Amino acid sequence: MRIRRLSALSAAALAVLVLAGCGSAAPESSPTADAGAGLCASVLPDGDVASSVEVTGEIGETPTAEFTMPLELETPERAVAVEGDGAAIAEGDYVSYARTVFDGTTGESLYSEGYDGAGVTQPAVLGGGLDQILGCATEGSRVVLTVPAAEGSPSTVWVIDILGITPEADWCSISEPGDVFPSVAFSAEGVPTVTIPEGDAPDGVQLEVLEEGDGATVEPGDNVTVNYTGVKWSDGTEFDSSWTRGEPATFATTGVVAGFKRALEGQKVGSTVLVSMSPACGYGEAGSSDNALAGETLVFVVDIIEAAKQ
Repeated sequence: MRIRRLSALSAAALAVLVLAGCGSAAPESSPTADAGAGLCASVLPDGDVASSVEVTGEIGETPTAEFTMPLELETPERAVAVEGDGAAIAEGDYVSYARTVFDGTTGESLYSEGYDGAGVTQPAVLGGGLDQILGCATEGSRVVLTVPAAEGSPSTVWVIDILGITPEADWCSISEPGDVFPSVAFSAEGVPTVTIPEGDAPDGVQLEVLEEGDGATVEPGDNVTVNYTGVKWSDGTEFDSSWTRGEPATFATTGVVAGFKRALEGQKVGSTVLVSMSPACGYGEAGSSDNALAGETLVFVVDIIEAAKQ
C-alpha cells in the first residue's frame, strides 16, 4: 500500500531518537490552545557545541558553517542561531523548512534541500522527530542541530531554516473541482477506471463526491476500511489499487498523506469520492529511490466502506 506518509526528516529524527534514547512515539493530534507547550518541552537541550557553530548566509539561502573539527559530542544538541519574529510552531502545524547537513569531521556539505522557494514540508507532531529538533521555534528562525557520530556515520551539523508555518486546518484544504478534472467510469463489477484530462494538474486538493453515503461521518483519527484506486496525473498509470488486489484496505486517517486524509475525514460511510492532490499534499516534490510518487499529482477513487474509532 503506497498511501502512507513519508517523513521528510526521517533520517535526522531517527538519529536523534536513537542517540537520545527516546524510542517512543505519540499519535498525531489536532492543535489545542496550549499545543505549543508539548513541543517546547520535547525539544532537545541547548548545548555548547551546537551554540559554537557559526553559520553565515541569509535565512532561506544555502548557508555556510564553521565549527571546530572534528566535531566531538556524546549526545545531540541544538541551538537557535537566529530567532525569527513569526508565529511559533504549534502541534499539528505544517512546517516548511530548508536544511543543509555538514560532515562533522571534514566540514564538507553533505547535501542541501528546500532552498528553491518551496521548502520541504512536514507536520510537527509529538514523537515525530521534528518536535525534538525545532520544538516551538518561530517562523524565520534558524536552528542548528549537532548529532554525534554513530557506527558507520560521521558526526553531523544540521542547519535548518524555518521558512513558513501553516496551521493544520489550513493545510491542503479541499476545494471543488475546476474546469480540468479527471473522470471515472465503473465496470459492471464496480471497478473504476480513471481518465486524466488534457491540461495542467490543479494545485492543492480538489474533490468530487461521486455518490454520497448515508452512514456515519468519518472523524479525524478514525480507522477506515476503503476500496481505492490511485493513478498518476502525469501519465494516467495505476500505481496502487485495493480493487486490483481483491480486498479492501484498513488504516487510520492520521496514517496517510494529507490529501488522502482530507478526502476521508468529513465524508459519510458509503460515499465514493474522486480526489486529486498536488505533490505538496501527497509525497512532496523531492524524489528518492524509495519514493517513486514524489513530484506526482495523484488521483484517487475511494469507496468508504466502514469507519470506527481507534
